[in-house]
Amino acid sequence: MTIITVEDLAAFAVKVVNLAPEEAQAGRDRVNFLRTRLEKHIAENPGFSLVKMLHAGSVAKGTALATTNDMDVVVYVRSDDAPETGLVSWMAQRLRDAYGQTINPDQVQEGVHCPTITFASGLSVDVVPVLYEGDADDVGFLIAKDTGDRLKTSVTRHLAFIRARKKAIPDHFAQVVRFVKWWVRVQKKLDSDFRFKSFMAELIVSKLADEGVDMADYPEALARVFAFIVDTELRERVAFTDYYPASDLPAQTGAVIEVFDPVNPDNNVAFRYTEDERARIVAAAEQALDAITEANYATTKGEAVACWQVVLGTRFKG
Repeated sequence: MTIITVEDLAAFAVKVVNLAPEEAQAGRDRVNFLRTRLEKHIAENPGFSLVKMLHAGSVAKGTALATTNDMDVVVYVRSDDAPETGLVSWMAQRLRDAYGQTINPDQVQEGVHCPTITFASGLSVDVVPVLYEGDADDVGFLIAKDTGDRLKTSVTRHLAFIRARKKAIPDHFAQVVRFVKWWVRVQKKLDSDFRFKSFMAELIVSKLADEGVDMADYPEALARVFAFIVDTELRERVAFTDYYPASDLPAQTGAVIEVFDPVNPDNNVAFRYTEDERARIVAAAEQALDAITEANYATTKGEAVACWQVVLGTRFKG
């Protein structure tokens, strides 16, 4: 008989892993405040360079961890108005103009990739600029900081992609995503060179969900995630056909890992990963899979908990 059950993991999720509903709502309220004020300014100033704000990121998707202390929004910018250089500084000033005396100008700071608005509560909101040319489904273009390349994206489609899986598998799909993201967090504490972006975790879990893996059985679902990583060594291409046919994908890119953005077949979200980083992920996944397997054969709760702590960290007590 398995000692650590679905119920044990679910209880740990509520107590430790998941962002509390009231905290998520407080974050959404802040975003709604910013969005409403921006919409008012846009309405009062026809032709203003900023078009609209959309909530993005893990809180919007419902996959945020309890450790989340920032929010993500995307602001669509009239493409013709955006400068060719200095986009972040330009964007920060547009935000100060839009919010006027509603927030202190010093609350809007320029980051490396985007401006950040910080509230007195400590909550920060990253404001990512997207160049907008009026396309449907809020399709626009991110600008790569290092190269200046335009990268097609759509917040609306990204949210719809995740929500479709959540609708098909209520509660459990999002919970497995959070568990995987928590495992990544545990690994990063153990190894400062460990990389595994949240978007990639969401897409791998999405692939397995689409293939029929039972997400309601948390131990088994996590085992299947780790088994996929170990068995494929992350050399198997991951892609989806929600918004484009498979024929739109490029030929082999030569990237170490290929996990494609479900709204843009030209965007391999893992293209920067090195061979060493791929190997680190596979090794950590193998250790996690071994620990889950060993937990299934443990004869005492202490042994089973110790195994699961390899996956979920020492805060897991069974």
